[in-house]
Amino acid sequence: MRDIVEVEEVVLLAPDGTPIGTAPKAEVHTADTPLHLAFSCYVFDDEHRLLVTRRAEDKRTWPGVWTNSACGHPAPGEQIQDAVRRRLSTELGLDVDRVWPILPDFRYRAVMPNGIVENEVCPVFRASVPVGTVPAPAAEEVAEYRWTPWADFCADVLSGRFDVSPWCRLQVEQLAERDFGTWMS
Repeated sequence: MRDIVEVEEVVLLAPDGTPIGTAPKAEVHTADTPLHLAFSCYVFDDEHRLLVTRRAEDKRTWPGVWTNSACGHPAPGEQIQDAVRRRLSTELGLDVDRVWPILPDFRYRAVMPNGIVENEVCPVFRASVPVGTVPAPAAEEVAEYRWTPWADFCADVLSGRFDVSPWCRLQVEQLAERDFGTWMS
């Protein structure tokens, strides 16, 4: 009997954001990446410290680069909030009850030096965990992590003192324009 290998798929999108099909995730990120659905999540503890992660060195896009807490792609038919919770569990070992949208219309396109393109409609969420929560990151996803106060992280990213993924920088720029209390409440 043959082993059945499950292929992770992403949801392909028309320019207006309408789903138009699916494609294997392993084949999507190329020099001609089609627009597809993704998400980003910022995990905060009760002291407003952000969980920042450095992507594993074997990642296809932006390996070894610091970024927000977690990113991923909802499976076809999966509710995006469920996908965020799933990813936080599998990537960081975190179980969260709720996730809140903070940049629901975020979209970006970025090109790596080797020509690989990210081209995503990427709603951004936040999640909360108690102070003292210790992540258990999956080695194939996360090389390291650290907790940092939001204000410090934001200032360091915006000043260029802390280099992060292109999507994270764009998200921080947009979040910094908004009152922290409005999207954290």
